[in-house]
Amino acid sequence: MVWLFENGKTYSFDQLQKGHYEKSIPTDFCNAWLNGKTNFELQTSGSTGIPKRINAKRQQLIASANITARFLKLEANQTALVCLDTKYSAGLMMLGRAMEVEMNIVVTPPEANPLQALDPAIQVDFAAFVPYQIEAILKSPQHEKLNTIKNLIIGGAPLSEQTKVALQYFTNNMYATYGMTETLTHIALQKINEATDNTFQVLPGFDVGTDVRGCLTVKAIHLGNEVIITNDLVELISKNQFLWLGRIDGVINSGGVKIIPEKVEAVVATIFNKLNLLNRFFITGLPNAQLGETVTLVVEGILTKEQTESLRQNLSHTLSRYENPKAIYCLEKFVYTNSGKINRPETILLIGNK
Repeated sequence: MVWLFENGKTYSFDQLQKGHYEKSIPTDFCNAWLNGKTNFELQTSGSTGIPKRINAKRQQLIASANITARFLKLEANQTALVCLDTKYSAGLMMLGRAMEVEMNIVVTPPEANPLQALDPAIQVDFAAFVPYQIEAILKSPQHEKLNTIKNLIIGGAPLSEQTKVALQYFTNNMYATYGMTETLTHIALQKINEATDNTFQVLPGFDVGTDVRGCLTVKAIHLGNEVIITNDLVELISKNQFLWLGRIDGVINSGGVKIIPEKVEAVVATIFNKLNLLNRFFITGLPNAQLGETVTLVVEGILTKEQTESLRQNLSHTLSRYENPKAIYCLEKFVYTNSGKINRPETILLIGNK
């Protein structure tokens, strides 16, 4: 008998189907799914734009769930941990995958460290996290628990270089995901503890290409073979592999030179590691009368005068003069979306208040 555990209570799938449960977003979704609901409304998190709702057909969600299940070899009666916010598509898709495969489900609040309160007797076979959760777990006494999860996927935002380095020592199946609500979650995976760059393996059932801007395009039979155009700059390596470069809507145009923030961030991350700086950060472009935009480094938390000076020296010696940040802003705390991603537009507004 498969079951769902939430808030100290366990429900069989039969109880969920018949409505014998305490109402919550996860239990209501499971009830609708188990009773054959044919259309679902998915909510985007809004980390890369205005939050929006997308309608998806049941058969599309089933096809998407099965693609992941087959690739990861998920099995009935295994246990899935759902610790993402189920108000959004990624959390709901975890529920959908688990029910489609007939896995047991453990639902926890979408906290920074969902493993902290997890019963140690529960063996988790499949779980999904966002980067800020992984970062919190790695700093906690529960970090070794990550290695006991057979299949672990991380998505929603790129992993920092510091986090990737820390995860190299884990031996389980650990993947970074690429996808979006429009594709009904991920279409490609990257084996983190084997990766040397940002190359992703496209999952079976998806066809990828690029448009005139160099941005990834995606289509799949279960998505109606419509071409989904993304704003992600990529380099196609083969028909089933691509290298993710960054988002075109974040490209900085400084004096006519186009700079991809994510490329600069990768270099900055190595400098932060060298200087033992654990602060979160990002690169953005701020308006400039002469150049149009200037490369700017935004850091969460306070740096000492000595740290800032050392950072500036390392940046100038490592980056080109176009990529080298013209300013460094330290903010006490970044603004985050409800799903735990950095809300860059809202965070940038804080700079104007300094």
